[in-house]
Amino acid sequence: MKSNPFKKLASIRGMGQVITVSVGLVLLCIVFGIINPTFFSGRNINNMLRQIAPIVLIGIGQSYVLITGNIDLSIGSVVGMSTMISATLMTKGLNPWASMFFTLICCIAVGVTNGLLVAGCKLPPFIGTLGTMTIARGIAQIANGNYNTNSIGEKAEGFRNFFYYGKFFGIYSTVWIAIILWIVFNFLLSRTRTGRHIYAVGSNPDAAKLSGVSILRSTLIAYIISAFCSSIVGLSQCASAGMGAMDAGNCYEMYAVAASVIGGVSTLGGQGILLGTVIGASIWGVLQNGLQFAGAPVAIRNIVIGVIVVLAVLLDIVARNGSLFRFSRKNKKEIIG
Repeated sequence: MKSNPFKKLASIRGMGQVITVSVGLVLLCIVFGIINPTFFSGRNINNMLRQIAPIVLIGIGQSYVLITGNIDLSIGSVVGMSTMISATLMTKGLNPWASMFFTLICCIAVGVTNGLLVAGCKLPPFIGTLGTMTIARGIAQIANGNYNTNSIGEKAEGFRNFFYYGKFFGIYSTVWIAIILWIVFNFLLSRTRTGRHIYAVGSNPDAAKLSGVSILRSTLIAYIISAFCSSIVGLSQCASAGMGAMDAGNCYEMYAVAASVIGGVSTLGGQGILLGTVIGASIWGVLQNGLQFAGAPVAIRNIVIGVIVVLAVLLDIVARNGSLFRFSRKNKKEIIG
């Protein structure tokens, strides 16, 4: 008896949600294409891919953290910190690639701090990363004396082309960066022991610990990857604007959660695949782009994205617990004691 390829594909953990949201993505594209045929123009698709790329990257980082059963609220601030540190160093005369290297080190340090606070010091991830979020934003503000930077100059042209404006086979370099990093981190998560440990920590940390899995190591890796991806997005924003802006990355933590949970990554930990994160980021990008073509104001676009995120989380809770109200009663008992 021949095996059904579709059933085999759907049996992969998390693939069911990916298939569902992929259908939703196709329907959205059709609707917006009907509203405005310009939506399917080559120029718009290429620009939309460039808009989606940074959301994919921060979504990858947030997905790693969510799969461990935690959350990273510092993502947006790390993006801003990366933008300001790299731009400030370049305007002070440091080589763009040396500036990039130093910036990556600083941002990864934030990821290490997050991992140590959450897994080492047992701080609730919401509190720990809320603190580092504020610290990282403060660093972004003081990097250039509480001012946005001047232009990073013509010497940074190679840097700007590498991270944003360059093209390869007609596709912007920032898209290629997202594709390459997705391949690397998807392999790490789905094909290595490190990835299995990350899933184990999110599924059942006590059982994972008894099985010899290092909770601290797995959590550290997740937060370091989150900080690294955020740093790359910050460098991309610096290359895009040609300067550093202190408010860079605002609301990006929400975009990262949106890309993750819409794509099927569970906020309860232990479930989700990075292919879903790409689809979730694409839905975000298509909604933003399509609603803009439809003439919807920014406020409406934000409301739509917010509603979709809430619904995605509620559906995840129902799928994992069988009932939303059962979950609520359970939490109520835990709060009361």
